[in-house]
Amino acid sequence: METKDKPAGPEVPLPSKEESEVPPPSKEEPEATPPPPPRPDYLFLVDVALRFLVFAASLTSVLVMVTSKQTVYRGPFPVRAKFNHSPAFIYFVVALSVAGLYALLTTLACISVIWKPICPPKLLLHFVFLDVLILGLVASATGTAGGVAYIGYKGNEHMMWQKVCSVLDKYCKHIVGALATSLFASVLLVLLVWLSTFTLHKKIRQ
Repeated sequence: METKDKPAGPEVPLPSKEESEVPPPSKEEPEATPPPPPRPDYLFLVDVALRFLVFAASLTSVLVMVTSKQTVYRGPFPVRAKFNHSPAFIYFVVALSVAGLYALLTTLACISVIWKPICPPKLLLHFVFLDVLILGLVASATGTAGGVAYIGYKGNEHMMWQKVCSVLDKYCKHIVGALATSLFASVLLVLLVWLSTFTLHKKIRQ
């Protein structure tokens, strides 16, 4: 009885011992890349710069006003002029001192939150309210002191108020310098109100 041999097919290579011991691929998830650091808000940087300028302008105005004094002689009698001889100038010094302190505190507050990814709109709303209040304070003090300085420079013939700046020239130059610096601070505060309002509007729309 004949036996039929099966046709030999292609030989399949058996896996070697080293290949069989290869560990299966790990199923670990790829490491998540850390999120990028938050980018600073450049509007807040401008806000910090403006507030620091308000502080510098207020401090300069107070120092110039406080150092405004002069002594002249009318005959044998000395006539002394100082800022504290006028209630308007005293109010000016107090108002600009408050504005300078406020600008310094808000500058530090802005620096403390400048790197945070989200600035609370409530803080911006407080800035808007306080900026408007300080703007009104500085503007009123500048106008009050400016009215007294104008009378000292021009006088008033109808009220028989004489000019004094022709005699107290050094004193009046200090007053004019303090008023000019406070006017510059008022303009900066107007810009701050606009910037704070725009930033708050931008935060609300997001």
